Amino acid sequence: MILSFHPIFEGDKNILCAGRDPGKDDLAAIKAADAVILPQGCRQTLYDMARENCPHVFPNYDAEFKYPGKIGQAHLFQKTNVPHPKTETYLTVDDFTQVSSFKFQVSSFKFQVSSFKFQVSSFPFVFKFDWGGEGDNVFLIKSHGEFQEVLQKAILFEKTGQKGFLIQEYIPSKNRTLRVVIMGEKIISYWRVQEGAECFCANLAHGAVIDAESDPDLQAEAVRSVRHFCKKTGINLAGFDFLFSHDSESGTDVNIPLFLEINYFFGRRGLGGSEKFYELLITEIKKWTENL
Repeated sequence: MILSFHPIFEGDKNILCAGRDPGKDDLAAIKAADAVILPQGCRQTLYDMARENCPHVFPNYDAEFKYPGKIGQAHLFQKTNVPHPKTETYLTVDDFTQVSSFKFQVSSFKFQVSSFKFQVSSFPFVFKFDWGGEGDNVFLIKSHGEFQEVLQKAILFEKTGQKGFLIQEYIPSKNRTLRVVIMGEKIISYWRVQEGAECFCANLAHGAVIDAESDPDLQAEAVRSVRHFCKKTGINLAGFDFLFSHDSESGTDVNIPLFLEINYFFGRRGLGGSEKFYELLITEIKKWTENL
């Protein structure tokens, strides 16, 4: 019996669990099922219940909940030893000031940068809060003043209970990122190119355009990286973002895909829209159930 919690995929039994934690009836249904299909926006309570009580669950979100947020993803990249931009993670501004050689006074907001662990004391570098998608809460820091401003934001966020940020080396990449989407056994890749040089984030929400054709060799390298990474982690539904370093002096790309982020709930425009996305997803779920 296939039990589906996904509003689009029809199983032998269908339950909606949106906006609530699962209860005893959900548990009984999961225990009776041979396989469980979950929605992308699945709560951890439902995911844990499914994983603990059914041998087959799609999608596999073990990595998402074990390594949450951008900080968790940075730790996962480090643990799996995949190429990625050099990154430092901090849970609070206090953690940053204690660990780094960074003199900081909140009241007067005067500071002096001496060094970071991976030597990004020279500008620019990238600052990311632990949450947000589509380029939100990601900043290219080009001056001391901009660093002041973003640290002030971090302090204000911490007062509301939102904590955690990353400091990451800046990778020149011709204003583009590569999105690689895995859905079951299917993988689709395309560039997101930011044509406006003044805009830092190369994503569709900030005006980037889709390019599925350019540099097929680089796309193939990233696809191979995703296949290998997903075999190690079990991930079978996510959108991976990659950077390729561009040497402006020689005008060449470095043929090494750098893991940037994992998006477990990702945009669908690059896949042809929601209707096309669900068509692909349903096909892959059916393949997954047939192969059990």
